[in-house]
Amino acid sequence: MAPLLPSLYTLSFAIAFSVTLFIGASLRLLSILPHGPFRPQHLRRKPCPTRVLIVLGSGGHTHEMFYLLRGLDTRKYTHRTYLVSSGDAFSAQRAAEFEANLLKLENERHKKEWEGSINGARSRSRSRSRSQSIASEEGRGEREGKKVCVGPEYYDIAVVPRARRIHQSLLTTPFSSLYTLLCAFKPLFSAGTVLRDEPPHNAYEAASRDFPDLIITNGPATAVIVILASLVLRFFNVRGANSRGKVKTVYVESFARVKTLSISGKLLLRIVDRFLVQWEELEGKGGRAEFWGILV
Repeated sequence: MAPLLPSLYTLSFAIAFSVTLFIGASLRLLSILPHGPFRPQHLRRKPCPTRVLIVLGSGGHTHEMFYLLRGLDTRKYTHRTYLVSSGDAFSAQRAAEFEANLLKLENERHKKEWEGSINGARSRSRSRSRSQSIASEEGRGEREGKKVCVGPEYYDIAVVPRARRIHQSLLTTPFSSLYTLLCAFKPLFSAGTVLRDEPPHNAYEAASRDFPDLIITNGPATAVIVILASLVLRFFNVRGANSRGKVKTVYVESFARVKTLSISGKLLLRIVDRFLVQWEELEGKGGRAEFWGILV
């Protein structure tokens, strides 16, 4: 009979290695997860090109999300990626309409400014002086990163497979969810509108090729998968995702949740960087829920 000592050594080593790996992974996870309520940090003094990824649901979630985005500052959020589930043509259409409206409003604003400058010009010298002043202001605005970023080149719509289809068996759901998780990494790594073979020509293109600075969601099931994917990137600090402060997450609980959190909210409460609720009854849930009034 062969001695059992080598087998015991192997088993002991395997157990010790597994325990060490588990402890290390737990400590790493604790280091990147938020602790307690949100504490304001020092803002960047100089505005920089920023990419934001917006997770859209279907129906009510999408409707609420665009109410949240109605005052979106395109000088600050310079590239928008709208993430929708496959088959959700409604959300994709709403995203395109929202961006078209942003472009329309900006064109109208430029038209009014131009008409005002023409009507207010009393002399050629004054007109020239005003033109120089406007050019100076625009140049200074672009140098400060305040360029208005609207148009097809400043947004994209990414599609990922559904984590679970209607009437799908629970036995196959883990496999479809894993496939959705793998597909979610692609829109996180860069926007779909960039030309990967060409180097970025400016800071705005560079931002669109990087991880999103911010992920915003209001509770669709796909959001859980996307935020899990972002957590993986931060856990392994892929391309400096964690050390550079990328893929920060904001969860806004649905207006329909008055006294209890949604399933997505319960799952993400201690994972996202900020958790916002719209009813005072939910303030302080889990020690992290922030109440800022009705947002939609």
